[in-house]
Order: sequence, then C-alpha cells, then structure tokens
Amino acid sequence: MKWIVLAITIVMYAAVVVFPARKAWATLAAAGLVLILKVVSPVYAIGTLVNWNVLMIYIGSLVLAELFIYSRVPARIADSIVTHAPNSGIAIVVILVITGFISAFVENVATVLVMAPIALALSSKLKINPTLFMIGLAVMANLQGTATLVGDPPSMIFASFAGYGFNDFFVFDGRLSIFFIVQTGMLAGALYFYAFFSKNNKTKIVIEGEPVLSLVPAALLVLMILGLAVSSFFHSGISLVSGLLVVFLGFAGLLWYVLVRGEGIPKAWKLIRGLDWETILFLVGIFIVIGAVSKIGLLDDLVHVLKGIVGGNVLLGYIVIVVISVFISGFVDNVPYIIAMLPVTAELARALDLKPELYMFALLVGSCLGGNLTPFGASANIVTVSLLKKEGITLSFPGWLKVGLPFTFITTGAAALFLWFVWR
Repeated sequence: MKWIVLAITIVMYAAVVVFPARKAWATLAAAGLVLILKVVSPVYAIGTLVNWNVLMIYIGSLVLAELFIYSRVPARIADSIVTHAPNSGIAIVVILVITGFISAFVENVATVLVMAPIALALSSKLKINPTLFMIGLAVMANLQGTATLVGDPPSMIFASFAGYGFNDFFVFDGRLSIFFIVQTGMLAGALYFYAFFSKNNKTKIVIEGEPVLSLVPAALLVLMILGLAVSSFFHSGISLVSGLLVVFLGFAGLLWYVLVRGEGIPKAWKLIRGLDWETILFLVGIFIVIGAVSKIGLLDDLVHVLKGIVGGNVLLGYIVIVVISVFISGFVDNVPYIIAMLPVTAELARALDLKPELYMFALLVGSCLGGNLTPFGASANIVTVSLLKKEGITLSFPGWLKVGLPFTFITTGAAALFLWFVWR
C-alpha cells in the first residue's frame, strides 16, 4: 500500500506541475483515490485532515482583500508616496516596499493587481520600461507573503502545524520570529532594487491623488489583525475562534458592500465567485493526500533517508533544506511541498537535538522566497507576465531570470543568515 500511495502522490505532483491550471482537479482526484483505497476514512479525512480553520481564515481574508482594493486605499497610499518622495527613484523603491508590507496581510495576487496600474502609470510618466518595476511588485509581494499568519496559505499551514498564533510570527520563545527573518530579506531586496532605480531617474513626480471610497475595509483589516493578535494570547495555533473571527469580518464586509455602499447582491455574488476557489479546493485535496501519506508512514521513511544524508552535520542539513526548497518552489507550487515537508523538517531537527524552528523556518524561507526564481514559481509572477503582455511587452524566461535569479539568491541568503544566527 505504501508503494501505491507513493505512486498516487508522485502522479499528483506531476499533474500539478504539467497542468497548473487544473491543480485542484489533480489533488481532489488523488484524494478520492486514497479514500477509495481506504488508506483513510472519509470521516477522518473531512473531520481531521482537512484544516477548516485555515480555510476559513483564507476565505475571510480573501474577501477583506477584495474590499480593501475596492476602497482604493492602497492606490491612495501609493499616490501619496510618489508625491512626497524626494525623487522618482526613491518613490519606486518605497512603492515596492509598501507592496510587500500590504502583501503581508493581503493575498499576493490581489496586491499585485491593485499596485500594477500605479506602476504602469508611473513608468509611462517617467518614460521607462515598466518590466523591472512590475517584476519588483511580484517578487516583493511573494517575499512578504510568509511574514504573518494571514499573508499566504503556507504561513497558515505552518501556524496550524507548529501551533503558532498571530503574535508568534513576531516573537517566539524569546527570539525574533519569521516576520523579522523575512524583513531581513526584504531590506536586502529593497537595496537590490535601489541599485537599479536610484540612478535611472532623479526627477520628482507629482500626481493627482486617487480619491478613497471608504475606510471601512481598512478598518475591518485592522480589526482582523487585532482580533488574531488577541486570540493568540488565549489559543495556540489557528483556533476555531480565529477562523470564525475572520469569516465573520468578511461577511460583515460583504453586508457593508451590499447595504451601505449599495452595490447590490449581484455584484457581491460576482465578488464571491471571483475568489480563489481553485486554491481552496486544491488545499482540501492536498490536506487529505498528505494526511494519508503521513498516516501510512511515508514521511517517517523520508526522515530516515534525510538523516542518512545529513548525518550529524547540522549546517549541511540546514543548507540542504534551504537550497532544495528554493529550487523546488521555483518550479512547483510550494503548498503541497510545505505540507509534506513540515513534519519531516521538524522531526529531522529533533533527531539532531535542535529547536524545530531552525529547520521549519529554513523550509519556509527557501520555499516561499524560492517562488521568485522563475516566472511561474508563484501565481503573482504569472499574473505579472500576463499584465506586461497586455502592455505589449513579452517577458521571456531568461528575461525574468535576469532579475529573479539574483533577487532570490540575495534575499534568501540574507534571510537564511539571519535565521541561522538567531535560532542556531
């Protein structure tokens, strides 16, 4: 049965790589097979393996992100930055940093979609090619996605596995946690882009600020953050309270959208249908498949293999996790990889008498920052290439690598060094 489940998992991963547009179908089909084979029961799969708290937080935060974009607050922030920055080069770098910061609390693709028109308009006024600016939006958004509990599915999955609450992403066990590790990479990335944009243009640009429709979505986002922070004091990990809180705030936002803004039920339904349901279904399938893989003992086998490779060399294990994670995530969706590898890295760390955070954080850093390596390593990258194509700019694979490859190495290296010295 181990061989059968392993074969199903390998075929599933291959299907996700070859047919990324059908990734939800691939994982749900694989989940159906392990249920048919009775590796796990349907009741156990639905009641235990599928993490409904993670899904509730993801769905609720997606709704709030859409409403935040609708409010035009992010665009207004960017307009203000451009107007008050001493020159356009610094303004571009600050916009990239702000894009990353927003992405720590709002889904990456949504962040890129709201900031892209600003980048394109500013590039047009400065008469510069928007390619580098647009790539910068994608990679900075991806980089910050793992900084907080609500930034991206991988961070939610990690929090659920490790029992981390919202506050634990900032400080855990008296040490600076993943948020500050990611910020080290962000600072390195900002310096990388400053080297390009500081010399491109020294002119100061003043643009007319875009009017804000409402501050209500921003207030709901703040309430979500505060609510999750307070919940962290009473519950470890992602609790039912956390999931219900975010879903409730998302529902409250929809009521405001329909009743107060008067947008009507058809528009609200369109907003709901436009959410990333594919990723939600994809997660359901992955939770079941990886749960079956773990239950049947395949993850324990992988731990033994890695222990044989690493031996007692802690640094070698650390480097292997970071490097392999970067490479795999540059070409494969990092969600199934992270779900599978979190228990493996935690167990490997314990076998070497280490704090599990050292290797689990290494997994997060490598897999989340590694998505910046290629134009298809993350959804935000694919969207960026598509937006550039609409502007008549075809971005090739080598063209992306010219920016993405050094950016990935610089940011991952900086974050990995900080992580090693803080948590070793």
